[in-house]
Amino acid sequence: MRYLPLSDTDRSEMLARIGVKHVDELFADVPKNLLLKEPVDLPRRKGELDVERILSRMSAKNIPASSVPFFVGAGAYKHHVPATVDHLIQRSEFLTSYTPYQPEIAQGTLQYLFEFQTQVAALTGMEVANASMYDGSTGTGEAVLMAHRVTKRRKAVLSGGLHPHYADVVRTLSEMSSDDVVTMAPDVAGAEDILSQIDDSVSCVVVQSPDVFGNVRDLKPIADKAHQHGALLIAVFTEVVSLGLLKSPGSMGADIVVGEGQSIGNALNFGGPYVGLFATQSKFLRQMPGRLCGETVDADGNRGFVLTLSTREQHIRRDKATSNICTNSGLCSLAFTIHMTLLGEAGLSRLARINHANAVNLADQLSGVKGVEVLNETFFNEFTLRLAKPAAEVVERLAEKGVLAGVPVSRLLPGAGLDNLLLVASTEVNTDDDRAAFCAALKEVL
Repeated sequence: MRYLPLSDTDRSEMLARIGVKHVDELFADVPKNLLLKEPVDLPRRKGELDVERILSRMSAKNIPASSVPFFVGAGAYKHHVPATVDHLIQRSEFLTSYTPYQPEIAQGTLQYLFEFQTQVAALTGMEVANASMYDGSTGTGEAVLMAHRVTKRRKAVLSGGLHPHYADVVRTLSEMSSDDVVTMAPDVAGAEDILSQIDDSVSCVVVQSPDVFGNVRDLKPIADKAHQHGALLIAVFTEVVSLGLLKSPGSMGADIVVGEGQSIGNALNFGGPYVGLFATQSKFLRQMPGRLCGETVDADGNRGFVLTLSTREQHIRRDKATSNICTNSGLCSLAFTIHMTLLGEAGLSRLARINHANAVNLADQLSGVKGVEVLNETFFNEFTLRLAKPAAEVVERLAEKGVLAGVPVSRLLPGAGLDNLLLVASTEVNTDDDRAAFCAALKEVL
């Protein structure tokens, strides 16, 4: 049965109301070189059984991350997620709950979002956190827009160590609002002179630590220089487990802290959905995007929870909104909160130390392979290798040998002349046998 709710007349009336003659005109903002010249090469129709067989054959070509030694990071990390997390988030009251517009019937949802905010604020060393963003990259874009609102300036400086995907999101949002973005050159060594870019015209400086190449950055001098010129420091992270071991961004003077929370409670999931973490200082509270859950008491003095300082209508009225994000990654933030609760402060610290120890162990072993150079002086659980051959070629050959070795920098920064660089991550899931297999296979390939 075909389901076609609109007639040709309906479509014509809709296009006329919009003011275009053909549906293709709705894609005018998409660069022409990115548009397909012809339909995707797929059959027009197939029976359900045939579709299942075709998709099964296609999926069988994948190498599941849990089936081989896995060292891929670059913004999405493989960690162990306790079975308790999946068990709890699949309870129907969590899995099927809608957004909590009516607090009197959504106290459970509001409470876990409040607990989530509390955990994020503690992790980042900030005073207040929101009830999550979609992911780290869009959260970074929202942080830049927030900084513009706070400072009344429209220029952002992006560190060369910021994840290229995050930088792309910032530039896309900035282009739509005609804001200025200064993107510094890729900074493999983490030694860029970002201080020289800060002056009285700058709204914010966006710096990632550990950065995309794995370098741990000292944010204090950058924060001090930014504040001298009335600018804000936006501290970014992609690996939230690092906050269990490193100084918090808040303790180093960050004004806004934003990043990806996938590593805690959320599996790789083929790239999503993930959960963005966003925290700031109390004085910027009313400019913070997204949602905020607050604690209160009802008429009888009982503890309760509400959405506060922001209404649904605010996010629908685009010209009045602090953000056009109208919801939050609720189930993913619940998974984060459950996992964090299971870990506790001591557990998170121990997990972070195991990650760092595993990465140091791997770096030491790989540095002994001919044709391999470890470029980092400091790192958490991810670092950059310089190989004797193009990294993309090496990764493909290692995959054939049953090792998923990392992310070639050329995939993130094509044409930047960094083709021989490879990003490698090692978390608590990697074993001694995994590291030995990686080294042995790399010796054969190089």
